[in-house]
Amino acid sequence: MQKTTTPPNDLQQFIEKFQPSKFKLLSRGIEIRGNNDVYRSITAAKELIEQMKLRLTVKHSAEMAMYGGFEVVHAA
Repeated sequence: MQKTTTPPNDLQQFIEKFQPSKFKLLSRGIEIRGNNDVYRSITAAKELIEQMKLRLTVKHSAEMAMYGGFEVVHAA
């Protein structure tokens, strides 16, 4: 039997509203890739999380910025 993983409710709500074109499901959240304007995408993600009162946070690094990526993970 095949086991499918579905993202937790907060993460699923974020994916539906943010509608990332490319993302990879991680155990702790998602990695969004391929953004031309990383700063604008990160800002938009943070605003959406705050507006919807989701228990998520945005993480990014210089390495991720090189390929236009950042992570949205469960807040600790």
